[in-house]
Amino acid sequence: MSKSHWIGGLRGAAPTVAVATLLLLTTACGGGNDATAADADGATDEQLRGAGTLTQISPLTGERTENGLPQRPVLAVKIDNTASSSPQLGLDSADLVAEELVEGGLTRLAAFFYSEVPGEVGPVRSMRASDIGILKPAEATLVASGGAPPTVRRLAGADVATITEDTRGAIGYTRDDSRVSPYNLMMRLDDLAETLEGAATGGVPAPYLPFGPADDFGSGQPAASIAATFSPGQTTRWSYQKGVGYVRPDGFAEQGHDFEADNVLVLRVEVVSAGYRDPAGNPVPETVFEGSGNAMLFHAGQLVTGTWHKDALGSGVRLESRNGEPLTVPAGRTWIELVPVKGGMVTYQK
Repeated sequence: MSKSHWIGGLRGAAPTVAVATLLLLTTACGGGNDATAADADGATDEQLRGAGTLTQISPLTGERTENGLPQRPVLAVKIDNTASSSPQLGLDSADLVAEELVEGGLTRLAAFFYSEVPGEVGPVRSMRASDIGILKPAEATLVASGGAPPTVRRLAGADVATITEDTRGAIGYTRDDSRVSPYNLMMRLDDLAETLEGAATGGVPAPYLPFGPADDFGSGQPAASIAATFSPGQTTRWSYQKGVGYVRPDGFAEQGHDFEADNVLVLRVEVVSAGYRDPAGNPVPETVFEGSGNAMLFHAGQLVTGTWHKDALGSGVRLESRNGEPLTVPAGRTWIELVPVKGGMVTYQK
């Protein structure tokens, strides 16, 4: 039996979010200490990143990294999510993906790359104001084709680092002659990442989500298939496969190289007008990724419902169960569906 969820937003709340710090575990003794750019013993961020002294927790997956964390920023690539994007490249290397509504009822992906950097990624598309709330918690550098002047100004004003095709000295952008413009812009992300080594001056980002052990997830409702509807013309479907995770049965990724999600996190969000129209005359929407709303967390074929809270655009996400207890996301790769409160819907089946 299929169950439908039409959930209203919970705007206006001002929850208190504890400042999340990155857990650093010493390989020598297995103990852990919270750390910032310099720990209690005066270690620098460079030392904290090194593989020789510390085992660290990835801020995007919550998983332990035995070889230390990269010395470059998180890279978030905007990827087209229509049939014209087929095949999407590089998604299987992403740590985390967020899907957001764009004009015409379509969606676009913000794919985060940190622990692994693939070769070719794309097709790369333009930025949106929605990206501010999506990228800032990870202190991510945005890789996009460009953007409308109002959007470019918004991201610059929010101090979001961007690398576009027109950025002077940008490395990695190429055009694929086998594809039709504007779906032919690709990025050699490994080449770009090489130029950014040592550029992570802001320190290790805080955890993007409240990660925890899978054992803490508990038991929920059976949910082996999911349909996240953003508009009448866009529904993203997921199917749970034991031992693999959630997969997109009708996604546009290169065959055998799609994102396999350990978790699918559906957050119901308010969507407002960005204040301008695209060249085709469609009003451009803006996802408001702050405040609070209803949440659905899918893991291992089970669903737990609750609420999400985000104090500001740059804040991380906090989750609560229906009874108000903290809800953690099992460590692993997560796909976040930012489904509009109005016009959106989520269904699932056992």
